[in-house]
Amino acid sequence: MSVFRVALANLRYPATPAESVNLAVEVVEQAGAAGAAVVCFPECYVPGYRAPDKAVPAPDAVFLEAAWRRIASAAARARVGVVLGTERTTEQGLVATALVIDEGGARLGFQDKVQIDPSEEPTYTPGVGRSVFQVRGITFGIAICHEGWRYPETVRWAAQRGAQVVFHPHFHEAEPGSFRPASFADPANTFHEKSMLCRAAENNCFFVSVNCAGEGSPTTSAVIRPDGTVQCWQPYGERGLLVADLDLAQAKGLLAARCKAPYADKA
Repeated sequence: MSVFRVALANLRYPATPAESVNLAVEVVEQAGAAGAAVVCFPECYVPGYRAPDKAVPAPDAVFLEAAWRRIASAAARARVGVVLGTERTTEQGLVATALVIDEGGARLGFQDKVQIDPSEEPTYTPGVGRSVFQVRGITFGIAICHEGWRYPETVRWAAQRGAQVVFHPHFHEAEPGSFRPASFADPANTFHEKSMLCRAAENNCFFVSVNCAGEGSPTTSAVIRPDGTVQCWQPYGERGLLVADLDLAQAKGLLAARCKAPYADKA
């Protein structure tokens, strides 16, 4: 497959965990109708990212299991793969993660957030290990929010193992008095969108980043080509499904393969 169609779920933050599932199912159906191979959701979209200003109920493993089953059923009906930003409870604590579901509704596994931001330490526990996944024969990796922006090795690890695409579910909302961008990677904005360009260019892979739609959001959902240029991005704060066709012939992974740094296997 030389063209890989992806859909980016640039949705509003869910009002409740139940609403997060309802919106996710709707978007999976829309992505399937649009002919996408994979639809990616923002970080911890189900039940909602536990930001300090968000009233998210206590972690509920029973709720999550039911949510995952329902979304997997929707994926099977729509014949679309899903990268679902979610959370899961473990013996070590609550982990921010992404559940990967294939177009037949089968769960392929989780990519936990390994590198968490210091501000998240009271809420989330770091995961362990990295994986790559395949949907319709295409190999991809996942780097969640902070780890994709600040830890280049998380993206390189996947690219060195054949990933032509790295999905980047994140949650980034406006802070009081912060810069309100109107164009992607504005020089007056923070470093975050510039780092997306670097992650793609330094590994010769597609970097597909997905955020919630919020007023004044400092980052938006976007697709970055393997040469570090922007293929497309969602207008800031605008809800919707961003669909893009990735020309995988561009994703050669040459620079990732040439990196012999000793930390390459220590993501």
